[in-house]
Amino acid sequence: MTHTQQLNIFLVEDDEVDVMNVQRALKKNNATSTLYRAANGIEALAMLRTNNQIATENNSRLLILLDLNMPKMGGLEFLKELRADPALCKLPVVVLTTSMQDSDLATAYQYNVAGYIIKPITFSSFVETIDVLNRYWSISEMPSTL
Repeated sequence: MTHTQQLNIFLVEDDEVDVMNVQRALKKNNATSTLYRAANGIEALAMLRTNNQIATENNSRLLILLDLNMPKMGGLEFLKELRADPALCKLPVVVLTTSMQDSDLATAYQYNVAGYIIKPITFSSFVETIDVLNRYWSISEMPSTL
C-alpha cells in the first residue's frame, strides 16, 4: 500500500553552503520534510542516540543524507559506527558527496547505503536531485521497526 508519509531528513554535512542549498532546494520544491542537521559524524551519532525528535514518530520516517568529507568523524567512519549500532543500523542512508573516488563508493556500498550521489554542480540540478530524493523516500514503504 503506497502512500505519502512525512519524511524527516537528517543532513550530516559540515559545509554551510551545501546546508543552505539543501534548505533552499526543499523550499523551492515545496517539500514538507523536516530537516535536521549535524556538522560531522560524532555530532550525528550523538543526536541520533539521544534526540527523540529525530526518531521516526507520528507515522514519519527518517532518511540520512551523508557527506563523506567532514572534520572529526567523516562519513565512512560514521557509516561504520551507525551499522554497528543495533538501534540505528537499519536507518536508510544516501551519500551526497563531492567524492568521485571509487574506493569511497565501494566502501559506502559495503556499509549498505541506499544510494551514492555526486553533488550536482548547478543549483537547478541540485534542486532536482533533492526533489527526486524527497519524493522517492516519501512514498517508499519501510518497515515500522526502523
